[in-house]
Amino acid sequence: MTVPVESVPFSELLREPSATADRLSRVRAVRLRRRDADDLVLMTAARAEQEGQVIDMTARLLAEIARREPQVIAEVLPRVLPWVRFLPAPAVDEFAQEFVATAGAASALGNMAAVSVLLTAWRHTAEAHSDPDLHTILAGETSGDYGPVPMPEAA
Repeated sequence: MTVPVESVPFSELLREPSATADRLSRVRAVRLRRRDADDLVLMTAARAEQEGQVIDMTARLLAEIARREPQVIAEVLPRVLPWVRFLPAPAVDEFAQEFVATAGAASALGNMAAVSVLLTAWRHTAEAHSDPDLHTILAGETSGDYGPVPMPEAA
């Protein structure tokens, strides 16, 4: 069972830093909600190191299982991520290989953001396969080159 994450306004940390930090004795982390920016998460350094070790070991374990038994990952993915069922069989194999390689590389860097991007991209691919009308549109021929894409404006 996972210890919950409490959510508090960022201003609470500013008003009562000790009381906010003391919450960490009861919960895994404290989510600091901010109005005009991404939320922050406060956790102990020991907890962050423990979680990092678990992620690293899990990624390396998956990579070794995939090396020895490549089909196992593709077999279990639909149970772990139900949306994988919408992918054609060759795409499930491709996703499994890409997931293992990306998880291993991201773990080596200590930054799992690439795994999140990969999961989001494959989930969107599954969404396209789940809707026959959308899949037909996306898989169909295009009517040509639409020209250069303008650079997005700076935020």
